[in-house]
Amino acid sequence: MLTLTNHTLEKIENLLKSAGYKVRYEKGNFKTGACLLQNSRMIVVNKFSNLEVKIQSLAELVRTTEIDQKLLDEKQLAFYQQIKQTELQL
Repeated sequence: MLTLTNHTLEKIENLLKSAGYKVRYEKGNFKTGACLLQNSRMIVVNKFSNLEVKIQSLAELVRTTEIDQKLLDEKQLAFYQQIKQTELQL
């Protein structure tokens, strides 16, 4: 299970950035904590969500999105595989 800390959030953001995605925090009328804009590599996160929702939302996007593992270093690859195998408690 992922720890719910700012460090974990930063690790997920760095993993996504290394994979070519841009993570932005914006206000808006979100039904979820984050969304991936179609046909782009932009992820928009609700900036008013709490830390737990931000981590859960980004981790869910990582699990459902195909990421080129060649773009990740060893630590990021291990973290990516941990996220892929982790089932979050909602």
